[in-house]
Amino acid sequence: FAGALVAGLSGFAFGLIASAIWLYILTPLQTATLIIAFGLIVQGYSVWKLRGALDWRRLWPFMAGAALGVPVGVGVLTLANPAHVRTGVGAFLMLYSLYALLRPAIAPVKAGGAAADAGVGFLNGVLGGITGLAGILVTIWCGLRGWPKDVQRTVFQPVAVAIFLMSALWIGAKGAITPDTVRDVRAALVRGHAVRAGEHAERELRHDDAVRARVRAVVMPDRVAQGEQLAV
Repeated sequence: FAGALVAGLSGFAFGLIASAIWLYILTPLQTATLIIAFGLIVQGYSVWKLRGALDWRRLWPFMAGAALGVPVGVGVLTLANPAHVRTGVGAFLMLYSLYALLRPAIAPVKAGGAAADAGVGFLNGVLGGITGLAGILVTIWCGLRGWPKDVQRTVFQPVAVAIFLMSALWIGAKGAITPDTVRDVRAALVRGHAVRAGEHAERELRHDDAVRARVRAVVMPDRVAQGEQLAV
């Protein structure tokens, strides 16, 4: 529920919320597979709604880079020591949380063009193949590019969906999906009312300013307080 709610509001971060819990009780491979399965549903629906706004000339470098990066990431996921992968994912989540909290002010990156975008797509594909977290690096990069929020969303969401799909195909091709993982995915999808509830809550928040304000007061009380001080 929490993952679907956050993903609906921000356009990404389903995996961030889910993996923080799943990695305690599942292997990294099972966690990545579940994130990929749900990501295809949660993000796929959002991308379908955005289909008319997609700019394929902007997207193709990220997609091409990801196509090369995903098999590398899946190879690491299936061959590396699960304990090491779990530790690495935890460290990455902490680093990303610090980045999201501090948000250093950086001038927009204009250089590099399609080659830089493809490089980011490659690294994003590697990370997505290892962890199922398919949208983080490209989201950061879109922000560094200085693109408007609406444009950013039409980039990182379809790139994430493409990486989810490629990761699923590569994991399946390697025969790394165990019966237990299939059972967990099937059970989660059958009981997917939590995802639907999260999406419904996201729609309610988008159309109800009062509810959104209350949620912000709970989730980000410090920022709300700062805003009130500024208003005064």
